Amino acid sequence: MVQLKTLTFADLITQQTGFAGEGRLTDFVSRYDGELYFGDRLNLNRLVHQHGAPLEVVYTPQITMQVQRMLNWAAQARSATEYPAVFHYAYATKANFAAEAVQTALAAGAHYETSATTDLIIAHGLWRQGILPRDRFIFCNGSKEPAYREAIRNIRLDGCETVIPVLDDLAELRDLLDTPVPLQFGVRERAAGNRDGRHPGNDRFGLTAAEIEQAADLIADTHHTLVLYHAMVGSQIEDEDHFLNTLRASVEHYCRLRRRVPTLRYFNFGGGMPTAGYQLTFSFDYRRFLSRLMITVRDLCAEYGVPTPELIGEFGRYTVATHSAYLVEVGAVKAGQAGQPDWYLVNGSLMVMLPDTLFVSGQEFVILPLTDWDKPIRPVRLAGRRTCDSDDIYPRPEQPPLWLPTTDGGLILAIFGIGAYQQMIAGRGGAHHCLTPEAARFIVEERNGRLSSRLTPQQDQVTIMRLLGYRPQPTALPAPLPFRQPVRPAVLPARRRVRERALLV
Repeated sequence: MVQLKTLTFADLITQQTGFAGEGRLTDFVSRYDGELYFGDRLNLNRLVHQHGAPLEVVYTPQITMQVQRMLNWAAQARSATEYPAVFHYAYATKANFAAEAVQTALAAGAHYETSATTDLIIAHGLWRQGILPRDRFIFCNGSKEPAYREAIRNIRLDGCETVIPVLDDLAELRDLLDTPVPLQFGVRERAAGNRDGRHPGNDRFGLTAAEIEQAADLIADTHHTLVLYHAMVGSQIEDEDHFLNTLRASVEHYCRLRRRVPTLRYFNFGGGMPTAGYQLTFSFDYRRFLSRLMITVRDLCAEYGVPTPELIGEFGRYTVATHSAYLVEVGAVKAGQAGQPDWYLVNGSLMVMLPDTLFVSGQEFVILPLTDWDKPIRPVRLAGRRTCDSDDIYPRPEQPPLWLPTTDGGLILAIFGIGAYQQMIAGRGGAHHCLTPEAARFIVEERNGRLSSRLTPQQDQVTIMRLLGYRPQPTALPAPLPFRQPVRPAVLPARRRVRERALLV
């Protein structure tokens, strides 16, 4: 404990990761001359100096990098294993429906995976505009209420031949069979969802083996075709052997079905691919995993005497988790009681910014200070200052505390890994917990090799009150608190050595 008291934050990071203090820390954050950079190009210290905190930073080039890296790893795995069929990358849009996220993934080469009615209506609009290219698949997952089924019919009747409803129950099929033009169908295997008991809640999706056989028989007597077999294991699966062993049984089911359904040609191994966004020490060999998956599929297909299928991966968290971050200020510090860690009270709500801290057991986030890496560290927990809720804390009580630089207030923290699900769960544009306003949003996009940016102001209190049915008088509302500069204000020197890492203005 005596040693920990003398450690600086820089020492701690070096012990945990081997990082020497300069250069890339992860594939989404770097540090140069004592300042943090997003994507190795966007200076976060300068950004908070100009726009204050709280601030959401959206850096879409990170999405492009994620898609392209996975496609490259898949190409290398295909070459190494001599896998003869194509690999398709699909973006699971439920992870983040924001237009800048979806459109960036599409521009990078992703196919589109929907989960609900409005999701498909968005896809239909993008397809009509040409933003969703006509050669891209639209995989329709999830339970399909009547409006969802009608949306499937509408886009197919509009001429989209690449929409593939993935059946979640037989009632969906019986309804969609009436579609007058041919549809391509997929079936989702229910057993894969919780085959070994590790993923409770996931076993409600899909069809039993007997229902899949029945679906194949029903489709065989129509002008429609069965083309896809979908097996979804779980989410954030870092255990490579568990992932592959679970999928092996699903591949065998695919092979048996392929023997009697010659139109079957796609094996969708679902999502579950982990992301580096939540741990500094994360390690997963994506290329090795894909190589092992391709070998498993190739060899089992040879054993059963059926052609190897084209592979489909659905990537949600992996695609978007690391493209966004929150910059928040420690507005006050409160001593812990009975030997417990101190509280760093941030100017915002963690329940609103990070809802996964409540909903996902053991959820972690990468949190780094923008300054004060040379100061001693102490154990702390973060708490939302703009709520009076005992659950508005991170880490949770059963988890170890964070070790952050000692401060009396004013320290700016960057919270990474918030690009997937956080805003989709908390909602955008509405009235949030304890009426916490949404942070200003700084969005960076890349077009033709050049970065552009735009700023969306922080949500105002008048709008929030009107959403709740009040008729506020703007003059009666208190003025927002001014942003306090950090204890050590961000320095803005000219950067000759890395000029391309300049902040966009």
